[in-house]
Amino acid sequence: MHNPPFPPESGTLQLAGPVGALDVAVDLPKADVPAQPVVAIICHPLSTEGGSLHNKVVTMVGTTLRELGVTTVRFNFRSVGGSAGSFDHGNGEQDDLKAVAAWVREQRPDATLWLAGFSFGAFVSLRAAAELQPDVLVSIAPPAGRWDFDGVQPPTRWLVIQGDEDEIVDPQAVYNWLDSLDAPHELVRMPETSHFFHRKLIDLRGAITHGVKHWLPTADSASA
Repeated sequence: MHNPPFPPESGTLQLAGPVGALDVAVDLPKADVPAQPVVAIICHPLSTEGGSLHNKVVTMVGTTLRELGVTTVRFNFRSVGGSAGSFDHGNGEQDDLKAVAAWVREQRPDATLWLAGFSFGAFVSLRAAAELQPDVLVSIAPPAGRWDFDGVQPPTRWLVIQGDEDEIVDPQAVYNWLDSLDAPHELVRMPETSHFFHRKLIDLRGAITHGVKHWLPTADSASA
């Protein structure tokens, strides 16, 4: 299949992935904010546990970034929704992400690439970061202790958000893992917060906004 061009307005499409079609949702910045030269790809949680581009944390990440003027791209990993293929324990899913990133960079060559991921999506985006070299990486509840994070190479602009009462990802395992890394990062610990940010999505929006707004290209220009 031939990939479509980057859409001029928000909508859904399918891209050619490594093992078949991939469901993609593109959302342009909010109309009342200046558009940033940034495209953020957002990765969803575990495919085998109902994770998809419609996950409420994923959509909140997208909404928050769009409020900052960022164009967002959400997509279904292989085996989810209309995306072809079978679950591949994060390996093939990295290839799916790389295919989406290649399309974004081909279609928006002047835009800066950001990556964001929630849970399993944080694992996949961290694993792919060394090759994709995003300008910014946002990792929400990265499942340290559950998946192999050895050798990851996050960018220098890396925001990590973790709920202190996460019942799926051990918060202390995340904090210990971050302490073991020789990598700069900004950690936001959210008290009384579960894995899926129940009743905490507005707080999550605030944490993301505060964490990334100074990394926006216009913020860089204003401080220059």
